[in-house]
Amino acid sequence: MSSENVQTKWGQFISLIIVFFFWGFVGSANDILIPVFKKVFTLSQVQSQLVAWAFYAAYFVGSIIFFLVSLKLDVLQKFGYKKTLSAGLILSAVGSFLFVPAATMESFPFFLTALFTVGLGFSIQQIVANPLAIKMGSPATGAHRLTLAGGINSFGTTIGAILLGIALFGMGDNKNTSLSLEDIKLPFIILGLAFIVVAVFMNFSKIEDPEKEEEVVKTAHEKFNILDYPQLYLGMLGIFIYVGTEVTIISNLPALLHTAEFGNVLEDAIAPFIALYWGSLMIGRWNGGVNVFNTSNLVNTALKFIVPALAFGVIIGANIFAAHDVSSFYIYPIWILLFIAVSFVGGKNAGKTLMLFGISGLLMMVAGLAYPNPEIAKFFFISGGLFLSIMWPSIFDLAIAGLAKNTGKASSFLIMMILGGGVIPLIQGSICDLDLTKPEGIFGITWTHFSYIVPLLGFAYLGFYGFYCPKILKRQGISHVESEGGGH
Repeated sequence: MSSENVQTKWGQFISLIIVFFFWGFVGSANDILIPVFKKVFTLSQVQSQLVAWAFYAAYFVGSIIFFLVSLKLDVLQKFGYKKTLSAGLILSAVGSFLFVPAATMESFPFFLTALFTVGLGFSIQQIVANPLAIKMGSPATGAHRLTLAGGINSFGTTIGAILLGIALFGMGDNKNTSLSLEDIKLPFIILGLAFIVVAVFMNFSKIEDPEKEEEVVKTAHEKFNILDYPQLYLGMLGIFIYVGTEVTIISNLPALLHTAEFGNVLEDAIAPFIALYWGSLMIGRWNGGVNVFNTSNLVNTALKFIVPALAFGVIIGANIFAAHDVSSFYIYPIWILLFIAVSFVGGKNAGKTLMLFGISGLLMMVAGLAYPNPEIAKFFFISGGLFLSIMWPSIFDLAIAGLAKNTGKASSFLIMMILGGGVIPLIQGSICDLDLTKPEGIFGITWTHFSYIVPLLGFAYLGFYGFYCPKILKRQGISHVESEGGGH
C-alpha cells in the first residue's frame, strides 16, 4: 500500500459513486434508443449513430468551455467540488425533461439536442468526480477507487438497459414490438427528477473539498506545453480511441444482430445483449475494484474469482427478472475466466495491463470476424467489454504521470477526448451502410459484420500505448508506473 496511511473516506465515496451510477444508466439508454430511433425515423445506420455523436460531442464542448473558464477562474477552488457537481446534475435534469417536447414534436434533431444537454451536464460531473475519487484516500489506491467507481457506473449501464427495455417494451407475454415516441416520455421525466434529487443530496452530503494543492513551479516549464509530454498527447489519443471503441462495439451491435447472418434479432429483444455487454465492463471493474480493499493475498485472489461470478449472476438475474431468454449466455463464463487469467498476468502495472488487454481485445475481434458460427461469434465481440473494462484508469494513470501542477489541465484535455465516443461509431456505422449499396459483402461476410475491423484497430492502438508509454516515462526518469497505480 502507500507510505501515506490515508484511509479511503467511505461515507463521502459512497455519495460520489451515486453519480457514477447515473452516467452508466444514461449511457446504456442511448443503446436502446439507437435502434428505436432508427426504426421510428427510418434512419440509416450512420444517422442512427448521431445519438452517440450528440451525447459524446457534449463532453468535448463541455470540457472546452470548462477549460476556457478555468484560464480566468479556478471553478473548483471558487465554488467547490459539491456545488460544481450539483450544477452538472441540474443541467442533465434539464436535458432529460427536454425529451418530453422532443417526443411531442416527433423531432429527431430535438432529441439530439436533449441528449446533448444531458451530456453537457455529465462533462461537468466527470471533470469533478474523476479527480475527486482519486483524492478520497491514499494516492496509491486512487486508480483502484476509480476502477471501483467505474464498476458502479457499469452496474448502472447493465441495469439501465434492462429497466429502459421494460419501460419501453414491457416484459413477458405483454411485450410491445412496436413503439411510439410517447413511450419515451415517462422514463425520462423520472430520470430528470432523479437527477434533481441527487443534486440536492450532493449539496447536503459530507463530501469535503480536497486541500488546495500548492503549485510547484518548474524552472524550465513556466508555460504548459502539451508537446512536452508525449505520455499526455498519446494518452489523449488513447482516451479518444478507448471511449470510441467501447461505444462503437455496442452502438452497432443491434445492426449486427439484426442481419440474417446473426439471426434477425428485433429491437424489443436487444436489451439482454446490451446488458451483457455493459455487464462485461461491470465484471471487469468489480474485479479491478477488489484492489481497493486491504486484504491478504489469498483473500484477494479468491475475490478475483468470486466477484466476477457475482457480477455475472447480477446480469443473469436482472435478465431473468425481465423475462428474457438468456439460455445462450451460459457459455459466457469461458470468456470471463480468460479475462481473469489475463488480469493476473497484468498484475498492478498500468502499462503491462493495458498492453495485455489491448492484445486480448484485438484477438477477440479477430475471432469474432473469423469464427464461422454467428451464435458464438457475437460473444467474441461482446467480450470486448471485458477487456476494455479497466483501461480507463490505466490510460488516465499513464497520461498524467509526471505532470505535477499541470495535472488539472491534463485531466480536462483527457475528458475532452471522450469525443471519440461520438466519432468512431460514425465510422463503423458508415461501413455498415455499405450493405445497402454493395449487398454482396466482403470476404464472404456482410459489411455490418466486417465493420468490427474498427474496434480491432482500436484495441491495436491501446495495446501499443500500454507497451510504449512506460518507455517514455522511463526516459523522463518517472518510475511511478511500476507502483500500485495500475488501472486494475
